[in-house]
Amino acid sequence: METENKNGIGLAALVAIIVSGAIGGGVFNLSNDLATGATPGGVIVSWIVIGFGILMLVLSLNHLVVNKPELSGVSDYARAGFGNMVGFISGWGYWLSAWAGNIAFAVLMMTSVDYFFPGVFQAKNGSLTFLSVIVVSLVSWGLTLLVMRGVEGAAVINAVVLVAKLIPLFVFVIAGIVTFKAGVFSAHFWQNFVANTNADGVIKSLTWSNMTGGDLFSQVQGSLMVMIWVFVGIEGAAMMGDRAKRKSDAGKASILGLIALLVIYILLSLLPYGFMSQQELANTGQPGLVHILNAMVGGWGGSLMAIGLVISLLGAWLSWTMLPVEATQQLSDQKLLPSWFGKLNKNGAPSNSLLLTQLIVQIFLIVTYFVADAYNVFVYLCTAVIMICYALVGLYLFKLGIQEKKTSNIIIGFIAAAFQIVALYYSGWQFVWLSLILYAVGFILYALGKKEYGSKMSGGEMISAVILTVLGVLAIFGVYGNWLGLQDALGIDGNTLLVAVVPLIIVTFIVYFVVRGDISKKEVKN
Repeated sequence: METENKNGIGLAALVAIIVSGAIGGGVFNLSNDLATGATPGGVIVSWIVIGFGILMLVLSLNHLVVNKPELSGVSDYARAGFGNMVGFISGWGYWLSAWAGNIAFAVLMMTSVDYFFPGVFQAKNGSLTFLSVIVVSLVSWGLTLLVMRGVEGAAVINAVVLVAKLIPLFVFVIAGIVTFKAGVFSAHFWQNFVANTNADGVIKSLTWSNMTGGDLFSQVQGSLMVMIWVFVGIEGAAMMGDRAKRKSDAGKASILGLIALLVIYILLSLLPYGFMSQQELANTGQPGLVHILNAMVGGWGGSLMAIGLVISLLGAWLSWTMLPVEATQQLSDQKLLPSWFGKLNKNGAPSNSLLLTQLIVQIFLIVTYFVADAYNVFVYLCTAVIMICYALVGLYLFKLGIQEKKTSNIIIGFIAAAFQIVALYYSGWQFVWLSLILYAVGFILYALGKKEYGSKMSGGEMISAVILTVLGVLAIFGVYGNWLGLQDALGIDGNTLLVAVVPLIIVTFIVYFVVRGDISKKEVKN
């Protein structure tokens, strides 16, 4: 009989936590992002495909939380299933993904403020202005200092953010239903289009074509990264098992939460197709829901959505400031990074990891000044890298299923992993290639961790690290030479990449000598 934790969280509260935690800034840009590549019919098919893939991931996580309680987090599942090196790759990728998501939050927040002051905070090509870079830098450092003081879990902040998220979204759904026109929605329900765009990215004409299987596939392919982005963080749902009244409640809440999120996302992404044509939606400025609600109900609607989005993003940004350092702290606890990363200050915050992460975030905040369509660049980077972590979760369950001869786990794990791998191949492999530059930094620190704990990298680990590092270096040249369309896919040029790589190398050297010095002091004491 299942034991009950009387002080635990009930089923309804768990579902609310899951929905609140998963709805971040991405949902506010969902409609216009999807409209650039998919018709209403294509969006519906995409939600079916992606909803099923995410369901398999949630089922995988639920099983592991209940049956492998001694493991903590996605990196621990990768380590337990495939060794220390793979565990490190998963954990470092989770770290990379989390702070890249924060930069996407920063860009979206400034585009929201730009709604009130057009052209002041965002350039026409989607990059941030110099003033915006200064503002988001100050906000980012301020949030880091707040987290260092241990306020990241303040209940009041979470409550304000929840209200700020849900009220404008509820208003949007009501307005979308009232203004919905079936004729507009069905005008090009299945037809695909080829866009003719200006240099600034504005779609000036659409050439419609009859629907074919290939066209439908391209619409689903174009929707993958946008849709998966709004589910980033869904892994936190399965991690609530220890806090639930019953372990089974965590599993039920994950499924119910996923269904609730799908309903919300489907409404928010489809209702605008009944108000605007696809071309109009595709040309809507960022954040999409702000401008669409403004068109639906007038200026007060756009203002309400913009203010709600800014508050929501600040709350999400605060919460996500802890996500990357939780990953590095876990890696330190698992002896996959030096203990320097796990050191806590008097408030119980991992200050070293926070400062290092913030320095790297600062570098890439500066990059947003040079990158056209900066929001999507960092959304795709965040999503692509975390999909590797998700794939490893599925592969671990698949491996367990084979070992335990349990068919259901074999099927669920295989589908969960295959979905992430296939989706990544068709939508974001270029961003994984670019991320290998940052993995090279990680391998240096991984080797230092091995030294601190009295071991060395194995031959296989060394070969893997060298190969991935070489690929990372090739990515730099690939951007300059536009190999395999790398520059076009990433939306950045070689000079922009240089702005990031040079200070990144400097920070790496500084951290290397600081960490090595910390290890040497310990060796002297011992």
